[in-house]
Amino acid sequence: MRHFPPHRIVCLTEETVETLYLLGEQDRIVGVSGYAVRPPQVRREKPRVSAFVSADIPKIQALEPDLVLAFSDLQAGIVADLVRAGVDVHVFNQRDVAGILAMIRTLGALVGAAERAEELAQGLERRLAMIAATSRPSRRPKVFFEEWDDPLISGIGWVSELIEIAGGEDVFPELRHRQAAKDRIVSADAVREAAPDVILASWCGKKVVPARISARDGWSEIPAVRDGRIVEIKSTIILQPGPAALTDGLNAVVQALWGPHLSLRTL
Repeated sequence: MRHFPPHRIVCLTEETVETLYLLGEQDRIVGVSGYAVRPPQVRREKPRVSAFVSADIPKIQALEPDLVLAFSDLQAGIVADLVRAGVDVHVFNQRDVAGILAMIRTLGALVGAAERAEELAQGLERRLAMIAATSRPSRRPKVFFEEWDDPLISGIGWVSELIEIAGGEDVFPELRHRQAAKDRIVSADAVREAAPDVILASWCGKKVVPARISARDGWSEIPAVRDGRIVEIKSTIILQPGPAALTDGLNAVVQALWGPHLSLRTL
């Protein structure tokens, strides 16, 4: 028997988990992705039923969900298995800041919390606008966001936008609309020629090693390398297209670009 709003929800990615907690609707969640870490108590409170591109379909079925929330073509295989098993699925596909805000509003509507979702989205919009409008102490630094190290992959859409909101200039802005990581591969020479002032790195699933970045052939004269401005941003706060990226992720970008010169306490 299906319920509306859905009583039992399985979330196959982290951003819908965090959004439901922020909306006060966490009691609806009966299963989560193994990557869900926000808020911290989710690891204690909710059973893990999936990785990112794989899931335990029988375990999900046993939870008797009214709705499963998934993300993008990367989970198409899981979604197909669930649909064949008779499970209702909603697949989000947000790849930019506007899409993240739309996801929050849509999810709120799905669980009967549209008003709270609108308040959350509007609050995030106001904060983004405030940070974007903040005066900076100097010119906009050029930024290379390294989403992966081998091959080199530039940042996805929302990451590129957040760099600009934080007051930086993405050195590969033309790549932001390319959804697939393989379509955002850049050469080491292209990064060297772009001469970024700051390198932000977030290697999903493994720790960034700045020394390996610095040691790349021909990179010693890149301003970011020369000046020691290679900063890791944890993938859990920047590579998830949800509230984390618009809050802690953006905060981390601002701090990496401006350090103590721009206080976030007033933002």
